[in-house]
Amino acid sequence: MFGAAVRPDGSPSPTLARRIAFAAAAAARYVDADLFCSGAKGTHGPSEASVMAGVLAETVDPSRIHLDEASVDTLQSVVAATAFARAGKYAQCMICTDGYHQPRIKMLFAMLGMPASAIHVPHGGSRRYQLKMRTREVAAIPYDLVAGIGAIWRRKRG
Repeated sequence: MFGAAVRPDGSPSPTLARRIAFAAAAAARYVDADLFCSGAKGTHGPSEASVMAGVLAETVDPSRIHLDEASVDTLQSVVAATAFARAGKYAQCMICTDGYHQPRIKMLFAMLGMPASAIHVPHGGSRRYQLKMRTREVAAIPYDLVAGIGAIWRRKRG
């Protein structure tokens, strides 16, 4: 699960709450799957990952929840999730994030050679918010493509 903002009071933002709800539903459906919560501490409150884990622990066995509190961006989260999946010998990752964010994440997982499929998370927010987020993603894809190539190159060099 990919993080989003935490409110000043430490509660999840609407975006993060939506992602948590869909991850909880997926956890109920896939009872043998582990949940990987990724997101460092942002401007407010505790880390995004710990906020996700705290809410998920209300309905999901905490032993299934794993935290990545170091990743500060999407590429770092995908790299960390890929390492977690490979260490656990998982065949694939399931992406839990908003639809506008999924193409970039799928691209990064593919670049790292990790099969990934998306959990459908409907778009939330106003039309203006959706346009803003899609525009941000359009700009982020070329950036992460180049950054992802750099990450692969560094990993191959050891």
